[in-house]
Amino acid sequence: MTMGIRQWFVLYRKEQLELVRSYKLLWVPLVFILYGAMQPVMSYFLPDILAHAGNLPPGAVISIPKPTASEVMAQTLGQFNTIGLLILSLSVMGIISAERSSGLTSMILVKPISYLSFVAAKWAAMALLVIIAFAGGFGAALYYTTALFDSVDWLNSLYAYLLFSLWLCLAGSLTIFFSSWLRSGAAAAACSLGVAALLALTASAFPHALAFSPGMLPQLAYSQYGAAASEGHLAASVATTIVLILALQFAASTLLRRRPSIDAL
Repeated sequence: MTMGIRQWFVLYRKEQLELVRSYKLLWVPLVFILYGAMQPVMSYFLPDILAHAGNLPPGAVISIPKPTASEVMAQTLGQFNTIGLLILSLSVMGIISAERSSGLTSMILVKPISYLSFVAAKWAAMALLVIIAFAGGFGAALYYTTALFDSVDWLNSLYAYLLFSLWLCLAGSLTIFFSSWLRSGAAAAACSLGVAALLALTASAFPHALAFSPGMLPQLAYSQYGAAASEGHLAASVATTIVLILALQFAASTLLRRRPSIDAL
């Protein structure tokens, strides 16, 4: 094992320890599980909730078509695309800016450590958090959807999980990049959410012209539960996302090299 790889593992273990000490490895998956279970349960009991809500005239009949299991799973992914992105951005918004403000970044990087390894270790810890949290939330949604509605195709569910996990990793990469650029963690979270929303909106508005955009990933994940799963430009969209994630890590390490301390901002 080379010195660079050993340094990366040391930095990665430090980030893992930080996830444990900050309880992110506990509360982020719990919130994802809560939101994952909420959508199918709410969809199943919605007619009963409305019937007992009161303020309805006597004899009023509420008729809401029961959604299919695939529709419930697609709606759940839609919830993760709003609340899930917000939770993820808030949980990693200070991953670099907070350490730079406290002076910890300067203390670490004064040693002969690669800036890219430093950023890559933080990205790997973020990806670990995403994979665990989203697996919990997606698994909860799948369990309650199967129990309350019907089973869904497991292979399509696996594709949907992988595609949406990659989308969440891209959102986390954007947050890390802005955290290395901006002084405020809140500003980093806001900018990353804004860019993610812009990518999704432009891809939705121009699906043919931007078929290779990373913003297509949520739609591709939803489509796994449609009548016919869309695979158009799937590989190109995934490849573009991976290249963008790598570019964001490189850009973040470059920014950090130029401004390693809060005084340089």
